Amino acid sequence: MHWVLIRIQDNGAGIPIEIRNQIFNNLFTTKPVGKGTGLGLSISYQIIVEKHSGKLWFESVTGEGTTFVIQLPI
Repeated sequence: MHWVLIRIQDNGAGIPIEIRNQIFNNLFTTKPVGKGTGLGLSISYQIIVEKHSGKLWFESVTGEGTTFVIQLPI
């Protein structure tokens, strides 16, 4: 099978270790209750993984940034 790989990278603070396992959870947000509806990553995960049989993950280094990786079959 052939795949297309998309990497989206920033040079921000990175994702804190204590929330990394929640990042794709439905309605997960780092904002106070009532101030946010989530990052939308759970919807992205559903579209990429469940609807298109792809893969979605991230690589993050605290203080250096985060890379989101999307892998889709072609």
